[in-house]
Amino acid sequence: MTTHEIINPATGERLREVELVDEEATDEAIARAVTAQRAWAGMPPADRGRLLRHFADVVDDHVEELARLEVANAGHTIGNARWEAGNVRDVLHYYAAAPERLCGRQIPVAGGLDVTFKEPLGVVGVIVPWNFPMPIAGWGLAPALAAGNAVVLKPAELTPLTAIRIGELALQAGLPEHVLTILPGKGSVVGERFVTHDDVAKVCFTGSTAVGQRIMRGAADRIKRITLELGGKSANIVFADADLDQAAASAPMGVFDNAGQDCCARSRILVQRSVLDAFMERFEPAVKGVVVADPGDEATQMGPLVSAEHRDRVSAYVEGADVDVAFRGTRPDGGGHWYAPTVVLPRATTDPVWQEEIFGPVVAVLPFDDEADAIRMANDTAYGLSGSIWTRDVGRALRVSRAVQAGNLSVNSHSSVRYSTPFGGFKQSGLGRELGPDALDSFTEVKNVFIADA
Repeated sequence: MTTHEIINPATGERLREVELVDEEATDEAIARAVTAQRAWAGMPPADRGRLLRHFADVVDDHVEELARLEVANAGHTIGNARWEAGNVRDVLHYYAAAPERLCGRQIPVAGGLDVTFKEPLGVVGVIVPWNFPMPIAGWGLAPALAAGNAVVLKPAELTPLTAIRIGELALQAGLPEHVLTILPGKGSVVGERFVTHDDVAKVCFTGSTAVGQRIMRGAADRIKRITLELGGKSANIVFADADLDQAAASAPMGVFDNAGQDCCARSRILVQRSVLDAFMERFEPAVKGVVVADPGDEATQMGPLVSAEHRDRVSAYVEGADVDVAFRGTRPDGGGHWYAPTVVLPRATTDPVWQEEIFGPVVAVLPFDDEADAIRMANDTAYGLSGSIWTRDVGRALRVSRAVQAGNLSVNSHSSVRYSTPFGGFKQSGLGRELGPDALDSFTEVKNVFIADA
């Protein structure tokens, strides 16, 4: 069995080594999950709900431990990491109510009784990215388990530590063995096996659009269900009538939160031309005021990038490229995978910094003329995940919200995620919805039964 060295991105120092499972071990885990799922699905719904609530309570007891682990492994700020661990707890609590509420229907028909049942799919493979290891693990495992499925979960190679610990906490909480299995390994081995194995009924993947396309092609060969949450290039649209102070003050963390490693990052800022200068005058000190430092420090607002390779990829979009840098924030000296918050001015909407997902602390700013121009520019992308609209005009907010092609929009806010509401994208940002009641249905099959009355 091979191992992978885990590096602290804030220091570049080695944390530990993690054993990576191979194809044989993956197949064995899936076989055990198949057996465990039958017993789990046959458990009284109230008992499944109680176990999930207890799982949430155990996670709550370990929020600080999980947060500190994520700071070390992923470079997340301690404040963000506490929220992320708490989100796992909250998502488990939310879906713990579901087992007793997964109701079918009685449909009026002639000649008998017609009823429907919502039944679990079986074994679900969840593939988690490195940018938000804890929340996205929770978004996949909680509704899948609540619906009566077993879960095999592959964390990202760079950031497996919190997923491994959550798996341990599930057993501590009393979940039956093999109902949730954490399988650290390579995507080309474990992830690929989730796609090709006949006993994995569904694959949930969060990551790049390119990998999502490969998963979709593989799933098509087997008519396998998938949920894909992929890339983004979200627009932050600022109209002239907006509260410019609030819009400019909030814009940095709308893109630089988690060092820009967020598919919802508002990495394109569209500002109405008449207030562009006024916005930039406010935006510059806000960017330069972002505290980029040790992610374990309570005052830190932005930590490092996840790896040296990723930092170099982000840097290549700006350093030596044909773009104008308007201004930058700060970054620490010394070790670690640091990159300063950077604001660029593209020369055209075809520039890579405007069109491609950089996935780092780089934001591009361009002006627009009117409402129609803003909508056209916002939609001129292959992606459609998220975005923000800043205006005091309620009518405009509604018109633009309906016209922008994105799955999650916020007005006078940058909030994209609530565990009780659906999350997902349009276009190449993905398929299906996570979170909220919509996610639960995606982990079940509807069975229709007709009973003749004679």
